[in-house]
Amino acid sequence: MPKFKLDEIDHQILEMLIDNTRIPFTDIAKKLLISAGTVHVRVKKMEEAGIIKGSSLTLDYKKLGYSFIAYVGVFLQNTSQTKFVLQRINEIPYVTVAHITTGKFNIFCKIRAKSTMHAKDIIFMLDDIEGVYRTETMISLEESLNDKKRLMHTIFNEI
Repeated sequence: MPKFKLDEIDHQILEMLIDNTRIPFTDIAKKLLISAGTVHVRVKKMEEAGIIKGSSLTLDYKKLGYSFIAYVGVFLQNTSQTKFVLQRINEIPYVTVAHITTGKFNIFCKIRAKSTMHAKDIIFMLDDIEGVYRTETMISLEESLNDKKRLMHTIFNEI
């Protein structure tokens, strides 16, 4: 499949959509001095090329009572259990991210909890999964960086 070529207009459209996935195409068009139809066509092409994959909603978990974040490294008894363990992890709604990794851990997870007691319960759920040898937890004191745009701009400058 040939590489999809993005131009500066595409970059600007993506930047606005990253800021607000619900921004109307007419607003984007006005800011870029192009037609809403042009925005629609370009977004559609980026979706078809797989550059844009859906849209997402960002929640303020603190306001919902889930301000505690921890990262849990999972050690497996045997790497052949990875798929099974990931299926069990997927059943725990408080685990919001899980990666198969190299290095120290077999799986690395991000959890969101209401409190340290709640986090302890979630970690115990992970520990209780058949095939998990042990876990190691790191508590997040603060999310200091979560910037989707910096990488996007770097990629655009490399193109």
